[in-house]
Amino acid sequence: MILKGPVEWGLHCCAVLSGLPEGQYLATRELAEFHGIPKEYLSKAMQSLSQASIVETSLGPRGGYRLAKAPDQITLLEIVEAIEGKHSTFICTEIRKNNPCLTFTNPDSKPCAIARVMWEADEAWRARLQRERLSDILETVKRDVPGELLRKNQEWISSRTQ
Repeated sequence: MILKGPVEWGLHCCAVLSGLPEGQYLATRELAEFHGIPKEYLSKAMQSLSQASIVETSLGPRGGYRLAKAPDQITLLEIVEAIEGKHSTFICTEIRKNNPCLTFTNPDSKPCAIARVMWEADEAWRARLQRERLSDILETVKRDVPGELLRKNQEWISSRTQ
């Protein structure tokens, strides 16, 4: 499984937006500049987050994005699924039915062992992301990132909010 760039971008952008003062918005171009990513591609991820009601938008020249709810009410799974969709990371195409030794008298109707394990792994992965809230990530960032860098980041972001 490979989660594409937009998932990483969406997670980071939600973390940045969580620090905005009440009523403030940050434009896509500012989020893209802050992370060094293409604005056009980030726009699609942000639209997906907006459609999932994770972020809210303000239109116009002073428009942008902000979180639609508190960071402790947003799970990482919500962000991932808003961008990637809710489909399973494993799709069984039943290639075992192509077995030349298989006869019509002994078809196996149960999902194969491989599919069962892969689906269980997908469920475990999703359960883990469901337990992790954006607020948990923010607490880790506060511990891991030097205070001076956090302060500079906040100043940079504050100077560009709408």
